Amino acid sequence: MKEKILSFFKIKERGSSIGIELVAGLTTFMTMAYVLVTQPAAMTGGAAQIVDVNGVVITSQSIMILTALISGLVTVLMALYTNLPFALSAAMGTNFMLGTCLQKGEISFAQMMTIILVSGLIFLAMSIFGIRDLIVRMIPKNIKVSISACIGFFIAMLGLKNSGICDFSNGLNPGDFTKPAVFLSVIGLFIIAILTAKNVKGALLIGIVVTTALGIPMGITPMPTSIFSLPDFTEMKGLLFKFDFKGLLTPQFFILMFTAFFSDFFCTLGTVLGVAGKADMLDENGDFPEIQKPFLVDAIGTVAGACFGTTTVTTYVESTAGVEAGGRTGLTSLTTAVLLIATIFIAPLFSIIPAAATAPALIFVGFTMIQGIKNIDFSNFAESFGPFMMILIGAFSGSIADGIAAGILCHVVMTVFIGKFKELHVGMYALCLPLVVYFII
Repeated sequence: MKEKILSFFKIKERGSSIGIELVAGLTTFMTMAYVLVTQPAAMTGGAAQIVDVNGVVITSQSIMILTALISGLVTVLMALYTNLPFALSAAMGTNFMLGTCLQKGEISFAQMMTIILVSGLIFLAMSIFGIRDLIVRMIPKNIKVSISACIGFFIAMLGLKNSGICDFSNGLNPGDFTKPAVFLSVIGLFIIAILTAKNVKGALLIGIVVTTALGIPMGITPMPTSIFSLPDFTEMKGLLFKFDFKGLLTPQFFILMFTAFFSDFFCTLGTVLGVAGKADMLDENGDFPEIQKPFLVDAIGTVAGACFGTTTVTTYVESTAGVEAGGRTGLTSLTTAVLLIATIFIAPLFSIIPAAATAPALIFVGFTMIQGIKNIDFSNFAESFGPFMMILIGAFSGSIADGIAAGILCHVVMTVFIGKFKELHVGMYALCLPLVVYFII
């Protein structure tokens, strides 16, 4: 068996060992397991359950189980098909954007899954036919790099709101720090900050666990009635293969689909190249020769995720932690996948985690995403005006879709009126039409 594993994953050829790969897989799991807490929080706003506009009941525990299941299965596919140490799960950013719309009653759960399905199918077609380069060329660089920053500020804002550290009910004000939950959030924030500063792997997950434990004597964290349980798929039945194609051609649907698609597209591109670079898998031109394979798995994951009630599935940058631990093959991701699936049987533990423990983690997820802002050329006003408006409107309007739409329109208008309209791809002008309609309506 050992020889078969070594041969199948080409472990020796890549200078690794089974032991190193297993440890690397555990490391990746520890650094990304926070998704099993933040994904339910994104969908339900930290509540145990919510009911959408069509009466569909969405529970935090069912979202956690479905997320763990689809993440594990797609990561298994990545391991066996690509033999790469990449793990996948629900993308941070799209989940909070769509989750907020869901909680406000702007879209139903079925419409949300339809948005994910359509964006995934487009990504799948692009991966099969290799036309991703056209999209990369069409969108200006400053817009690409600012999308993640816009989403990062939005997520950080949600973290501040959910924690109670800031009060957004009447403008922007400090929260009530006499409340135990707010005080616990502050403690959690500093725990994660200190662990992150000390480069502790799994800082987010450790911070969430410790903060949850501290919340027990404070009366914030409820004690679980059980630790282990078999998945109860009855409450998940209403979330499987839930689609609603009504309004497919409306401006709102287009904006949300556009955001979901491009967030996944550029996030995956950057993550795959970044992790592959850490593993010394790039060629002399900085390209990853086998990038089509992880792109294909990523696209399949998003389509499958939509069928199983999960928002955009993407390759996780936390895979870098496993690579730094020595992981070089699919055995690393296979190990991570097994651990993700195993968490399904301890779902009761995840369901007790309070918003005071997840909110600080959201702030740090936002921190990791806003770092792309350093790639915006602020010395060139014409190039930075669009990104600035994107981030500003996205953060203060509480809508990523509004921010991205405004950023694109501002960039196109600025480029046209300074006489550089020929530098824009014709596709950008076509894109502006539905964006203008979106704001008018």
